[in-house]
Amino acid sequence: MTTGLIIVVVVTALAFDFTNGFHDTANAMATSIATGALKPRIAVLVSAVLNLVGAFLSISVAATIASGVVDAKVVTPQVVFAGLVGAIAWNLVTWYLGLPSSSSHALIGGVVGATLVAVGPNAVKFAGIISKVLVPAVISPLLAGLVAGIATYVAYKLTDKQRQSTVKTGFRIGQIASASLVSLAHGTNDAQKTMGVITLAMITAGLLPANSAPPVWVILAAGLSIAAGTYIGGWRVIRTLGKGLTEIESPQGFAAETASAVVILASSHAGFPLSTTHVCSGGIIGAGVGKRLARVHWGVAGKMAVAWLLTLPAAAIVGALVGQGASLLGAPGIWIMAVVVAAFGFGIYLLSRRNSVSANNVNDSVNPPQPVAVATGVGA
Repeated sequence: MTTGLIIVVVVTALAFDFTNGFHDTANAMATSIATGALKPRIAVLVSAVLNLVGAFLSISVAATIASGVVDAKVVTPQVVFAGLVGAIAWNLVTWYLGLPSSSSHALIGGVVGATLVAVGPNAVKFAGIISKVLVPAVISPLLAGLVAGIATYVAYKLTDKQRQSTVKTGFRIGQIASASLVSLAHGTNDAQKTMGVITLAMITAGLLPANSAPPVWVILAAGLSIAAGTYIGGWRVIRTLGKGLTEIESPQGFAAETASAVVILASSHAGFPLSTTHVCSGGIIGAGVGKRLARVHWGVAGKMAVAWLLTLPAAAIVGALVGQGASLLGAPGIWIMAVVVAAFGFGIYLLSRRNSVSANNVNDSVNPPQPVAVATGVGA
């Protein structure tokens, strides 16, 4: 039973990694696609390859997920499975709505919720969650936004008297490099979360000793899964970040991407399971604020902020419900829940086909201009 259960957990973890890939493609490539620096299909291909490469650069975040959030000594593979289901469900719902929420926080919330129901609060490392999850979640988008805003202001000041066609071309070339760096950083940070979960499951099943590093096959599988999801392209979220927050020009895109990459890579080195979504969204808003007379759609930003606040508790609730349901159903509970989440995912996919977003229409405006009333002269 243990071997079969671990197989289910590993497959579910890789499914989460896949949803993480297509949900978070926007973080690296939305601005480059919006400005025309990269064609949509080329952008997701480049991002997928670099996500795979990034997965091999560090395991610090994986270690945090495997041992810094919950106590691996008392957590079971069933709990890990339930947490993954909570994260997948939240990823699919927010992807359908086009909201760039945090896959990282969804995963942590799901695991914590399942652990609370199955084991109790003593198994949750709340101090680690506050210091390595919540505090960075507040600081990172503000920091990325500040750096991007200053960089945008400086970029426009330095190029104010230059030929604009030359400036645009130069920054578009720079965007290819900066977007590639964000993709590399995303693979370094986000692929590790799945590595950490699989490692946690294997530790709880006694297949690995406590505090083990992810085996090579786990690193490779996680890298391939997030790369495959990235190549699929989360076009709904790409449209929101590229067109919904502000009208991005190439200098702004370059500033936002560079600021985001620096913050993400620094956090990966420190072992923080940072939300790349929070960082990149903060960078884009900062780039919008940094350009004089640029318009930031604060209504869209507000919806994103609500989704960010709901991510941890919503995923925790789903994780807790799935864990409790699997426990009540007995031995076949995990398998039944696996079928349920697969059916839920397929249902979300069918709903998304009603209003499809693809590489062909991803640059359509999210905020079309409102019609202006014209006086007809009647009654004048």
